[in-house]
Amino acid sequence: MTLVAGVDSSTQSCKVVIVDLESGRQVRAGRASHPAGTAVDPAHWWDALQSALAEAGGLEDVAAIAIGGQQHGMVALDSDGRVIRDALLWNDTRSAQAASDLTAEIGASVLADRTGSVPVASFTVTKLRWLADAEPDNAARVAAVALPHDWLTWRLRGYGPAGESEHGPVLEELVTDRSDASGTLYFDPVSGEYLRDILGTALRRDASDVVLPRVLGPAESVPGPGDLVVGAGAGDNAGAALGLGASVGDVVVSIGTSGTVFAVTETSTHDATGTVAGFADASGNFLPLVATLNAARVLDSIAGLLGVDHDALGALALEAEPGSSGLVLQPYFEGERTPNLPDATATLFGMTLASTTRPALARAAIEGLLCGLADGLDAIRSLGVGAERLLLIGGAALNPAVQAVAAQVFAEPVVVPNPGEYVARGAAAQAAWALTGSRPEWPLDIAASPAVDHRPIIREQYARHSAV
Repeated sequence: MTLVAGVDSSTQSCKVVIVDLESGRQVRAGRASHPAGTAVDPAHWWDALQSALAEAGGLEDVAAIAIGGQQHGMVALDSDGRVIRDALLWNDTRSAQAASDLTAEIGASVLADRTGSVPVASFTVTKLRWLADAEPDNAARVAAVALPHDWLTWRLRGYGPAGESEHGPVLEELVTDRSDASGTLYFDPVSGEYLRDILGTALRRDASDVVLPRVLGPAESVPGPGDLVVGAGAGDNAGAALGLGASVGDVVVSIGTSGTVFAVTETSTHDATGTVAGFADASGNFLPLVATLNAARVLDSIAGLLGVDHDALGALALEAEPGSSGLVLQPYFEGERTPNLPDATATLFGMTLASTTRPALARAAIEGLLCGLADGLDAIRSLGVGAERLLLIGGAALNPAVQAVAAQVFAEPVVVPNPGEYVARGAAAQAAWALTGSRPEWPLDIAASPAVDHRPIIREQYARHSAV
């Protein structure tokens, strides 16, 4: 039995899965936690990766590995391969003004045309501008810029600071893939080339000598320790798409702490409004993506208000009719990114004596959450993207009420895969691809396929109140 390994180095933890190359069946796994915070010393990721690999039984019998990781994080290295400062993560908002400044200097339409996206605080380019403005001495020391999965791949292969690694600080051995490179906003996902003028604008200096990771194709590999084959790795959303086996026509709707909607497309997208990020995927296609701030915690909030757990919240919701008797929850509890309303608050509309009931409120919470994600899908569709099937993932997707309401909110067929570490599984699929030269076709285990039951009234009344 040939084994391949996949890693998901996420914001919260490092997960490792080791699977059978032929069947995709998971053989063993490991996990280790990451420290909390929006700026983290990457050494913690390296320690967690080693712990998770040890818990997973090590790599002695593994033929290939690839690392998926949280997108956008800024790992700035000096000429000795040392991390200059704690890495600013995607959720570090101190670079919000830098995003506005870069957009004003370069132009939203120019950035969208050249990179597929318009800067927000999460993107790497904004963090480099913040570094140039807030810590100019550190910015002047930048000899290379890597993303979290790039840096971990480099360290796994034996590179790093002198005295801490087998091969030393060979910065030119940094590698990445299209998906993660496209989240920097100094990369053109269509041509596959870095945009050094944008990088220089961000750093406020000539960036021609800054080492950037070599971009590998989906089936390319680099040597690892011993005979281990190391794949390119991927950003987390692209890794999840690989792990789900998503192809052109599929849309993934993920309900986590935040919400994401992304599609697999053959052509690139360019949205000058900044609503849709025009990323590349890890298979050679593209991955237009919309993110929302308010997702699973909407259900946490209303369940707490009603004094029930999530199962009971779902049961209550199913007692109410579609449309919640006119009750509409616009769930901007933490402001919102899509639409861009950072100072917004949640609002409950349509309260009458008939609609103000526990079941209606429970259903309104689920409908509001899903309507926000459906608005994201509409934004992607407006760029000419088709949707044939929705893959609904995340912990909340297992709630029968969420599944039933999703089938009413979305017009497309909804499929709910069984829970799984899909980013790590996608990285394992990439490792298999690098090893064999062919993308594996592993089966996807399905938890539910609710019947299509489209009820336009839900989104119609949500849109009516959203326009107020």
